[in-house]
Amino acid sequence: MRFLPRLFFGKRRFLFEGSVEKTENRIGVIGIIIESDEAVSKVNETLHEYRDIIAARLGLPYHERKCSVISIIVDADADKISALAGNLGKIDGVSAKSAIQKK
Repeated sequence: MRFLPRLFFGKRRFLFEGSVEKTENRIGVIGIIIESDEAVSKVNETLHEYRDIIAARLGLPYHERKCSVISIIVDADADKISALAGNLGKIDGVSAKSAIQKK
């Protein structure tokens, strides 16, 4: 039996030939603060790309602070949740943080 190296987010993992790597789904929450009107469409596009892992979404405009706040409940493996939070955080005018269920 041979080991097959796979590069996985900067870490090297080895799989047995013919095996399928499975990761366990977890529940997570992502908090998003949007401070730029130009970023709203990019945030919505990103959320649309990840719509298959989003279980619930709550968005509130906070007019007094001139920002919008979105909270998202997600159900996916930790890597997908982190990827979504990371992609949101890369958008100018957006802050995103995630919390993921422990095993």
